[in-house]
Amino acid sequence: MIINLLHFLKNSLLVQVPENTRIVMYLAIMLLSGFGLTRITKLMHLPNVTAYIVSGVLIGPYGLNLIPKDFVAATSFLSDIALSLIAFSAGQFFKMKRLKRGIVPSTVIALSETLFCSLLMFFVFYVILKVNLPFSLILSSIAGTTAPTSTIMTIRQKKAKGNFVYTLIQVIVMDDLISLISFSVSISIAIGLVHEKFILRDVFVPVFYNIIIIIAGGLAGLLLKFLLPDSRTEDNRLIIVLAILLGFSGICAIYDVSPLLGCMSMGMVYINISNDEKLFEQVNIFSPSILMLFFVRSGINFNMDGLFNSSLAVDEMPLITLVVVYFIIRFVGKYIGAFIGCKITGKDELTTQNLGLALFPQAGVAIALAAMASRSLKGNLGLSLETVIVATSILYEFIGPAMAKSALKRAKTY
Repeated sequence: MIINLLHFLKNSLLVQVPENTRIVMYLAIMLLSGFGLTRITKLMHLPNVTAYIVSGVLIGPYGLNLIPKDFVAATSFLSDIALSLIAFSAGQFFKMKRLKRGIVPSTVIALSETLFCSLLMFFVFYVILKVNLPFSLILSSIAGTTAPTSTIMTIRQKKAKGNFVYTLIQVIVMDDLISLISFSVSISIAIGLVHEKFILRDVFVPVFYNIIIIIAGGLAGLLLKFLLPDSRTEDNRLIIVLAILLGFSGICAIYDVSPLLGCMSMGMVYINISNDEKLFEQVNIFSPSILMLFFVRSGINFNMDGLFNSSLAVDEMPLITLVVVYFIIRFVGKYIGAFIGCKITGKDELTTQNLGLALFPQAGVAIALAAMASRSLKGNLGLSLETVIVATSILYEFIGPAMAKSALKRAKTY
Protein backbone atom coordinates (compact mmCIF):
# COMPACT_ATOMS: atom_id res chain seq x y z
CA MET A 1 0.00 0.00 0.00
CA ILE A 2 2.76 2.43 0.96
CA ILE A 3 4.75 1.53 -2.18
CA ASN A 4 1.69 2.20 -4.36
CA LEU A 5 1.18 5.53 -2.63
CA LEU A 6 4.82 6.49 -3.23
CA HIS A 7 4.56 5.60 -6.93
CA PHE A 8 1.36 7.62 -7.16
CA LEU A 9 3.09 10.62 -5.61
CA LYS A 10 5.92 10.41 -8.11
CA ASN A 11 4.09 9.52 -11.31
CA SER A 12 0.88 11.49 -10.86
CA LEU A 13 1.80 14.48 -8.75
CA LEU A 14 5.45 15.25 -9.43
CA VAL A 15 5.48 15.33 -13.22
CA GLN A 16 4.02 18.77 -13.81
CA VAL A 17 4.59 20.56 -10.51
CA PRO A 18 7.09 23.39 -9.91
CA GLU A 19 10.59 22.55 -8.71
CA ASN A 20 10.01 23.86 -5.17
CA THR A 21 6.92 21.70 -4.81
CA ARG A 22 8.80 18.69 -6.13
CA ILE A 23 11.50 19.13 -3.47
CA VAL A 24 8.88 19.24 -0.72
CA MET A 25 7.28 16.07 -2.07
CA TYR A 26 10.64 14.28 -2.23
CA LEU A 27 11.11 15.06 1.46
CA ALA A 28 7.62 13.71 2.14
CA ILE A 29 8.45 10.49 0.28
CA MET A 30 11.65 10.07 2.30
CA LEU A 31 9.87 10.59 5.61
CA LEU A 32 6.95 8.35 4.68
CA SER A 33 9.16 5.50 3.46
CA GLY A 34 11.40 5.70 6.52
CA PHE A 35 8.46 5.66 8.90
CA GLY A 36 6.70 2.89 6.98
CA LEU A 37 9.65 0.53 7.21
CA THR A 38 10.04 1.11 10.96
CA ARG A 39 6.71 -0.69 11.37
CA ILE A 40 8.46 -3.82 10.08
CA THR A 41 11.79 -3.42 11.88
CA LYS A 42 9.93 -2.78 15.13
CA LEU A 43 8.44 -6.26 14.87
CA MET A 44 11.97 -7.60 14.35
CA HIS A 45 13.24 -5.65 17.40
CA LEU A 46 15.70 -3.72 15.22
CA PRO A 47 16.62 -0.04 15.73
CA ASN A 48 14.92 2.61 13.61
CA VAL A 49 18.17 3.55 11.89
CA THR A 50 18.13 0.16 10.14
CA ALA A 51 14.74 0.97 8.64
CA TYR A 52 15.87 4.44 7.57
CA ILE A 53 18.93 3.20 5.68
CA VAL A 54 17.13 0.27 4.05
CA SER A 55 14.19 2.48 3.03
CA GLY A 56 16.67 4.81 1.35
CA VAL A 57 18.07 1.89 -0.62
CA LEU A 58 14.53 0.83 -1.62
CA ILE A 59 13.45 4.25 -2.92
CA GLY A 60 16.86 5.04 -4.41
CA PRO A 61 18.23 4.42 -7.92
CA TYR A 62 18.80 0.71 -7.21
CA GLY A 63 15.28 0.22 -5.92
CA LEU A 64 12.08 2.03 -6.92
CA ASN A 65 14.02 5.05 -8.21
CA LEU A 66 11.65 7.55 -6.61
CA ILE A 67 14.31 10.12 -5.67
CA PRO A 68 16.65 11.55 -8.35
CA LYS A 69 20.40 11.77 -7.79
CA ASP A 70 20.50 15.53 -8.29
CA PHE A 71 18.21 15.96 -5.27
CA VAL A 72 20.56 13.81 -3.17
CA ALA A 73 23.52 15.95 -4.24
CA ALA A 74 21.62 19.12 -3.34
CA THR A 75 20.88 17.93 0.20
CA SER A 76 24.46 17.27 1.35
CA PHE A 77 23.93 19.92 4.03
CA LEU A 78 21.82 17.37 5.93
CA SER A 79 25.02 15.64 7.02
CA ASP A 80 26.24 18.82 8.77
CA ILE A 81 22.95 19.26 10.63
CA ALA A 82 22.80 15.57 11.57
CA LEU A 83 26.42 15.63 12.75
CA SER A 84 25.70 18.62 14.99
CA LEU A 85 22.65 16.99 16.57
CA ILE A 86 24.37 13.62 17.06
CA ALA A 87 27.48 15.18 18.62
CA PHE A 88 25.56 17.58 20.88
CA SER A 89 23.37 14.75 22.16
CA ALA A 90 26.47 12.60 22.74
CA GLY A 91 27.87 15.37 24.95
CA GLN A 92 25.04 14.65 27.38
CA PHE A 93 26.75 11.40 28.38
CA PHE A 94 29.88 13.26 29.56
CA LYS A 95 28.17 14.23 32.80
CA MET A 96 30.95 14.21 35.38
CA LYS A 97 28.76 12.80 38.14
CA ARG A 98 28.28 9.71 35.99
CA LEU A 99 31.80 9.51 34.60
CA LYS A 100 33.89 10.09 37.71
CA ARG A 101 33.23 6.55 38.91
CA GLY A 102 35.70 4.36 37.04
CA ILE A 103 36.59 6.89 34.33
CA VAL A 104 40.30 5.92 34.27
CA PRO A 105 39.82 2.18 33.61
CA SER A 106 37.03 2.97 31.13
CA THR A 107 39.37 5.31 29.24
CA VAL A 108 42.05 2.61 29.15
CA ILE A 109 39.54 0.10 27.78
CA ALA A 110 38.30 2.60 25.18
CA LEU A 111 41.87 3.33 24.07
CA SER A 112 42.60 -0.38 23.86
CA GLU A 113 39.57 -1.40 21.81
CA THR A 114 39.57 1.68 19.56
CA LEU A 115 43.27 1.66 18.75
CA PHE A 116 43.51 -2.13 18.43
CA CYS A 117 40.54 -2.19 16.04
CA SER A 118 41.84 0.73 13.95
CA LEU A 119 45.42 -0.56 13.79
CA LEU A 120 44.28 -4.08 12.89
CA MET A 121 42.03 -2.66 10.17
CA PHE A 122 44.87 -0.53 8.79
CA PHE A 123 47.27 -3.48 8.79
CA VAL A 124 44.85 -5.73 6.92
CA PHE A 125 43.81 -3.14 4.34
CA TYR A 126 47.12 -1.39 3.68
CA VAL A 127 49.68 -4.13 4.30
CA ILE A 128 47.83 -7.31 3.33
CA LEU A 129 45.25 -6.15 0.77
CA LYS A 130 47.51 -3.37 -0.62
CA VAL A 131 44.71 -0.79 -0.58
CA ASN A 132 45.92 2.78 -1.08
CA LEU A 133 47.02 4.77 1.98
CA PRO A 134 44.32 7.52 2.02
CA PHE A 135 41.47 4.99 1.84
CA SER A 136 43.06 2.72 4.46
CA LEU A 137 43.70 5.62 6.86
CA ILE A 138 40.16 6.98 6.81
CA LEU A 139 38.47 3.57 6.87
CA SER A 140 40.60 2.52 9.85
CA SER A 141 39.80 5.65 11.84
CA ILE A 142 36.06 5.23 11.22
CA ALA A 143 36.25 1.55 12.24
CA GLY A 144 36.98 2.59 15.82
CA THR A 145 33.67 4.40 16.30
CA THR A 146 30.72 2.90 18.15
CA ALA A 147 27.12 4.06 17.75
CA PRO A 148 25.83 4.96 21.21
CA THR A 149 22.16 5.16 20.21
CA SER A 150 21.49 1.47 19.55
CA THR A 151 23.27 0.24 22.67
CA ILE A 152 21.79 2.87 24.98
CA MET A 153 18.33 2.14 23.57
CA THR A 154 18.83 -1.56 24.37
CA ILE A 155 19.95 -0.69 27.91
CA ARG A 156 16.80 1.38 28.44
CA GLN A 157 14.51 -1.25 26.94
CA LYS A 158 15.88 -3.94 29.24
CA LYS A 159 16.22 -1.56 32.23
CA ALA A 160 19.74 -2.89 32.67
CA LYS A 161 21.72 -1.69 35.69
CA GLY A 162 25.02 -2.29 37.44
CA ASN A 163 28.75 -1.75 37.01
CA PHE A 164 28.76 -3.38 33.58
CA VAL A 165 26.29 -0.79 32.27
CA TYR A 166 28.27 2.13 33.75
CA THR A 167 31.48 0.79 32.22
CA LEU A 168 29.82 0.21 28.84
CA ILE A 169 28.42 3.76 28.59
CA GLN A 170 31.73 5.30 29.65
CA VAL A 171 33.67 3.20 27.14
CA ILE A 172 31.32 4.16 24.29
CA VAL A 173 31.60 7.86 25.13
CA MET A 174 35.41 7.80 25.31
CA ASP A 175 35.51 5.53 22.25
CA ASP A 176 33.83 8.14 20.08
CA LEU A 177 35.97 10.96 21.46
CA ILE A 178 39.16 9.06 20.59
CA SER A 179 37.81 8.06 17.17
CA LEU A 180 36.82 11.63 16.28
CA ILE A 181 40.31 12.90 17.03
CA SER A 182 41.78 10.01 15.02
CA PHE A 183 39.44 10.73 12.11
CA SER A 184 40.30 14.44 12.08
CA VAL A 185 44.00 13.65 11.75
CA SER A 186 43.43 10.86 9.21
CA ILE A 187 41.20 12.90 6.90
CA SER A 188 43.71 15.77 6.83
CA ILE A 189 46.56 13.42 5.95
CA ALA A 190 44.42 11.63 3.35
CA ILE A 191 43.40 14.88 1.63
CA GLY A 192 47.05 15.92 1.49
CA LEU A 193 48.05 12.56 -0.01
CA VAL A 194 45.26 12.64 -2.60
CA HIS A 195 46.32 16.12 -3.74
CA GLU A 196 50.02 15.20 -3.44
CA LYS A 197 50.61 18.07 -1.04
CA PHE A 198 51.21 16.15 2.18
CA ILE A 199 53.71 17.57 4.64
CA LEU A 200 54.45 16.58 8.24
CA ARG A 201 52.56 19.63 9.45
CA ASP A 202 49.34 17.98 8.25
CA VAL A 203 49.60 15.55 11.18
CA PHE A 204 49.75 18.23 13.86
CA VAL A 205 47.59 21.01 12.41
CA PRO A 206 44.31 19.01 12.73
CA VAL A 207 45.10 18.29 16.39
CA PHE A 208 45.67 22.01 16.98
CA TYR A 209 42.47 22.91 15.13
CA ASN A 210 40.48 20.36 17.10
CA ILE A 211 41.79 21.72 20.40
CA ILE A 212 40.56 25.16 19.31
CA ILE A 213 37.22 23.67 18.23
CA ILE A 214 36.82 21.87 21.56
CA ILE A 215 37.53 25.12 23.44
CA ALA A 216 35.17 27.07 21.17
CA GLY A 217 32.47 24.45 21.68
CA GLY A 218 32.93 24.69 25.43
CA LEU A 219 32.56 28.48 25.26
CA ALA A 220 29.40 28.00 23.19
CA GLY A 221 28.12 25.72 25.96
CA LEU A 222 28.75 28.52 28.46
CA LEU A 223 26.91 30.92 26.16
CA LEU A 224 23.95 28.55 26.06
CA LYS A 225 23.80 28.60 29.84
CA PHE A 226 23.40 32.39 29.84
CA LEU A 227 20.95 32.40 26.91
CA LEU A 228 18.69 29.75 28.43
CA PRO A 229 17.47 30.89 31.85
CA ASP A 230 14.60 29.02 33.44
CA SER A 231 12.23 31.80 32.39
CA ARG A 232 12.66 30.94 28.69
CA THR A 233 9.75 29.17 27.05
CA GLU A 234 10.38 25.71 25.63
CA ASP A 235 9.91 26.99 22.08
CA ASN A 236 12.52 29.72 22.52
CA ARG A 237 14.95 27.33 24.20
CA LEU A 238 14.80 25.01 21.21
CA ILE A 239 15.16 27.89 18.75
CA ILE A 240 18.24 29.23 20.54
CA VAL A 241 20.06 25.90 20.86
CA LEU A 242 19.43 25.07 17.18
CA ALA A 243 20.64 28.51 16.13
CA ILE A 244 23.85 28.08 18.14
CA LEU A 245 24.41 24.55 16.80
CA LEU A 246 23.83 25.47 13.16
CA GLY A 247 25.84 28.67 13.45
CA PHE A 248 28.74 26.81 15.05
CA SER A 249 28.64 24.13 12.34
CA GLY A 250 28.51 26.79 9.63
CA ILE A 251 31.61 28.51 11.00
CA CYS A 252 33.40 25.15 11.12
CA ALA A 253 32.40 24.50 7.49
CA ILE A 254 33.89 27.85 6.43
CA TYR A 255 37.27 26.73 7.79
CA ASP A 256 36.77 23.15 6.57
CA VAL A 257 36.89 21.72 10.11
CA SER A 258 34.61 19.01 11.52
CA PRO A 259 32.09 20.38 14.03
CA LEU A 260 31.80 17.04 15.81
CA LEU A 261 34.19 17.59 18.71
CA GLY A 262 33.03 21.17 19.17
CA CYS A 263 29.35 20.24 19.34
CA MET A 264 30.15 17.37 21.69
CA SER A 265 32.14 19.79 23.87
CA MET A 266 29.20 22.20 23.80
CA GLY A 267 26.83 19.52 25.06
CA MET A 268 29.31 18.33 27.69
CA VAL A 269 29.95 21.80 29.14
CA TYR A 270 26.26 22.69 29.14
CA ILE A 271 25.08 19.54 30.94
CA ASN A 272 27.76 19.92 33.62
CA ILE A 273 27.19 23.60 34.43
CA SER A 274 23.40 23.56 34.13
CA ASN A 275 22.33 20.00 34.96
CA ASP A 276 19.57 20.72 32.43
CA GLU A 277 18.65 17.40 30.85
CA LYS A 278 15.33 18.79 29.60
CA LEU A 279 17.13 20.68 26.83
CA PHE A 280 18.54 17.43 25.46
CA GLU A 281 15.08 15.90 25.67
CA GLN A 282 13.76 18.81 23.59
CA VAL A 283 16.52 18.38 21.02
CA ASN A 284 15.84 14.64 20.92
CA ILE A 285 12.17 15.36 20.22
CA PHE A 286 13.10 17.68 17.34
CA SER A 287 15.95 15.68 15.83
CA PRO A 288 14.30 12.38 14.69
CA SER A 289 12.90 13.84 11.47
CA ILE A 290 16.27 15.41 10.57
CA LEU A 291 18.18 12.26 11.42
CA MET A 292 15.67 10.17 9.48
CA LEU A 293 16.21 12.32 6.38
CA PHE A 294 19.97 12.01 6.81
CA PHE A 295 19.94 8.21 7.12
CA VAL A 296 17.38 7.77 4.32
CA ARG A 297 19.57 10.00 2.15
CA SER A 298 22.57 7.80 3.02
CA GLY A 299 20.60 4.78 1.85
CA ILE A 300 19.61 6.54 -1.38
CA ASN A 301 23.26 7.47 -1.97
CA PHE A 302 24.31 3.88 -1.32
CA ASN A 303 25.80 2.55 -4.56
CA MET A 304 24.64 -1.07 -4.53
CA ASP A 305 25.77 -1.65 -8.09
CA GLY A 306 29.29 -0.58 -7.13
CA LEU A 307 29.55 -3.49 -4.68
CA PHE A 308 29.53 -6.05 -7.46
CA ASN A 309 31.28 -4.44 -10.42
CA SER A 310 34.55 -2.67 -11.06
CA SER A 311 33.14 0.87 -11.32
CA LEU A 312 34.00 1.68 -7.70
CA ALA A 313 36.69 -0.93 -7.08
CA VAL A 314 39.55 0.33 -4.93
CA ASP A 315 42.95 -0.67 -6.30
CA GLU A 316 41.21 -3.43 -8.31
CA MET A 317 39.65 -4.76 -5.11
CA PRO A 318 35.83 -5.19 -5.46
CA LEU A 319 33.86 -3.32 -2.82
CA ILE A 320 31.95 -6.44 -1.80
CA THR A 321 35.29 -7.96 -0.77
CA LEU A 322 36.19 -4.85 1.22
CA VAL A 323 32.79 -4.89 2.92
CA VAL A 324 33.19 -8.52 4.03
CA VAL A 325 36.76 -7.97 5.23
CA TYR A 326 35.85 -4.75 7.07
CA PHE A 327 32.88 -6.44 8.75
CA ILE A 328 34.95 -9.37 10.02
CA ILE A 329 38.05 -7.41 11.04
CA ARG A 330 36.07 -4.78 12.95
CA PHE A 331 34.15 -7.56 14.71
CA VAL A 332 37.39 -9.24 15.77
CA GLY A 333 39.22 -5.99 16.55
CA LYS A 334 36.50 -4.60 18.79
CA TYR A 335 36.13 -7.78 20.81
CA ILE A 336 39.83 -8.52 21.28
CA GLY A 337 40.65 -4.86 21.98
CA ALA A 338 37.97 -4.64 24.67
CA PHE A 339 39.09 -7.99 26.11
CA ILE A 340 42.70 -6.76 26.38
CA GLY A 341 41.59 -3.47 27.95
CA CYS A 342 39.49 -5.28 30.55
CA LYS A 343 42.40 -7.56 31.43
CA ILE A 344 44.76 -4.58 31.82
CA THR A 345 42.34 -2.78 34.14
CA GLY A 346 41.47 -5.90 36.15
CA LYS A 347 37.77 -6.01 35.31
CA ASP A 348 35.72 -9.00 36.45
CA GLU A 349 35.26 -11.98 34.13
CA LEU A 350 31.66 -11.15 33.17
CA THR A 351 32.71 -7.69 31.98
CA THR A 352 35.86 -8.99 30.29
CA GLN A 353 34.01 -11.65 28.31
CA ASN A 354 30.98 -9.58 27.31
CA LEU A 355 31.93 -5.91 26.95
CA GLY A 356 33.22 -6.30 23.40
CA LEU A 357 29.93 -7.84 22.29
CA ALA A 358 28.10 -4.59 23.05
CA LEU A 359 30.42 -2.40 20.93
CA PHE A 360 29.48 -3.55 17.42
CA PRO A 361 26.81 -1.02 16.25
CA GLN A 362 28.45 1.71 14.16
CA ALA A 363 25.70 3.64 12.32
CA GLY A 364 25.20 7.28 13.18
CA VAL A 365 28.64 8.69 13.84
CA ALA A 366 30.31 6.31 11.35
CA ILE A 367 27.92 7.16 8.51
CA ALA A 368 28.19 10.87 9.27
CA LEU A 369 31.99 10.67 9.18
CA ALA A 370 31.87 8.67 5.93
CA ALA A 371 29.61 11.33 4.37
CA MET A 372 32.06 14.02 5.44
CA ALA A 373 35.01 12.05 4.08
CA SER A 374 33.18 11.43 0.80
CA ARG A 375 32.52 15.13 0.39
CA SER A 376 36.14 16.00 1.21
CA LEU A 377 37.78 13.37 -1.01
CA LYS A 378 35.25 13.69 -3.85
CA GLY A 379 35.22 11.38 -6.85
CA ASN A 380 35.04 7.59 -6.79
CA LEU A 381 37.37 7.21 -3.81
CA GLY A 382 34.99 9.12 -1.53
CA LEU A 383 31.93 7.34 -2.90
CA SER A 384 33.60 3.93 -2.45
CA LEU A 385 34.42 4.75 1.16
CA GLU A 386 30.85 5.83 1.91
CA THR A 387 29.47 2.71 0.20
CA VAL A 388 31.60 0.39 2.35
CA ILE A 389 30.60 2.15 5.59
CA VAL A 390 26.88 2.26 4.76
CA ALA A 391 26.86 -1.41 3.70
CA THR A 392 28.62 -2.58 6.86
CA SER A 393 26.47 -0.29 9.02
CA ILE A 394 23.35 -2.02 7.71
CA LEU A 395 24.85 -5.40 8.61
CA TYR A 396 25.96 -4.23 12.05
CA GLU A 397 22.57 -2.68 12.80
CA PHE A 398 20.96 -6.05 12.12
CA ILE A 399 23.20 -7.93 14.56
CA GLY A 400 24.41 -5.14 16.88
CA PRO A 401 21.31 -4.74 19.07
CA ALA A 402 21.00 -8.52 19.43
CA MET A 403 24.65 -8.77 20.45
CA ALA A 404 24.24 -5.91 22.95
CA LYS A 405 21.17 -7.60 24.41
CA SER A 406 23.07 -10.87 24.71
CA ALA A 407 26.01 -9.11 26.40
CA LEU A 408 23.73 -7.40 28.93
CA LYS A 409 22.00 -10.68 29.74
CA ARG A 410 25.25 -12.66 30.02
CA ALA A 411 26.65 -9.93 32.29
CA LYS A 412 23.57 -10.35 34.51
CA THR A 413 22.47 -6.72 34.29
CA TYR A 414 18.77 -7.63 34.08
